[in-house]
Amino acid sequence: MTDFSQIHKPVLLQECVDLVTPALHALDSVAVDCTLGLAGHTIAFLKAATNATVIGIDRDEEALEKATARIAQEGLSARFIPVHAAFDQFDEVLRAQGVSQVQAVFMDLGLSSLQIDERERGFSYAHDAPLDMRMDTSQSLTAREILATYDADRLAHIFKEYGEERFSRPIAKRIVQQRQTSPLETSSQLTALVDAVIPAAKRGGGNPAKRVFQALRIEVNGELDKLRRTLPQIGLHLAVGGRLVVESYHSLEDRTVKNFMAQGLRVDAPADMPVIPPDMQPFFKALTKGAVKADADEIAYNPRSASVRLRAVELTRPLPQRWLHTFELESQGPDDGARGAHSHRRRTHARRG
Repeated sequence: MTDFSQIHKPVLLQECVDLVTPALHALDSVAVDCTLGLAGHTIAFLKAATNATVIGIDRDEEALEKATARIAQEGLSARFIPVHAAFDQFDEVLRAQGVSQVQAVFMDLGLSSLQIDERERGFSYAHDAPLDMRMDTSQSLTAREILATYDADRLAHIFKEYGEERFSRPIAKRIVQQRQTSPLETSSQLTALVDAVIPAAKRGGGNPAKRVFQALRIEVNGELDKLRRTLPQIGLHLAVGGRLVVESYHSLEDRTVKNFMAQGLRVDAPADMPVIPPDMQPFFKALTKGAVKADADEIAYNPRSASVRLRAVELTRPLPQRWLHTFELESQGPDDGARGAHSHRRRTHARRG
């Protein structure tokens, strides 16, 4: 029997349980874990909310298989539904299950422990491996393809936007220059290239390649695009009293979540309006004061929690008509022309988020 506790430590587990499970006390309550991973959070939700069923979504087939086995070990399979999908297929997943509204939705963004520790996919700069970085190995786009085909401007944009890398342009230029004679194939080659470009005096803490690896992972898997499309889908399917709880590990992820939640936390009317009609009142209630961060004890127990930002809201009334329409549009995302041929190809091949 696999001891999953040795490879998976859920971040802010008790805080997440305390935020999610109050919405799951009624009979036949349904929660969705959009990022199942190795099911650490889902198992805690099922144990704390004995009337609830959890739909667990993951784009990584290996993670889904291991999570399903782990839940079976715990004797909780009767209230668990595993689904292999990207979380931006949220609407499709619920439709396939015959579910229109859910009482809670949980998202733990970023890499799972399994993906971080699995050397073969090249997620980590700490181990030499092929430059793959696909969460869903059935999709075609890999980090190697990006490094071999994107021009310098596009690479620089990715490194700056997704990795917040100050040396994005010189790194991009060096990649394009090097691939003329020696294409980048492995994580150690990319790490060495970044190490050679960034001046020692300008480096922060940690490996200088960490921001480039992060940016490539986000681009390969379309993580931010998927998140932007998923949040409004969740809003459309939350029951009144339902809760959305999200853990982010990157400033762009957290900003996307914060901005989405803010739409429902503020009055939807001009500042000088003397009387606010009921339909313009907020429809979300904040369950956290800003973002919850890991304390020193949590970080010592689980170093991967150091960058976490936990936010949660509750839907307090039915969505106003204007926001129903807005969320429907936002869940579809920009059109293919605006997103480019690559993004269209990525959506075609990537089945999970």
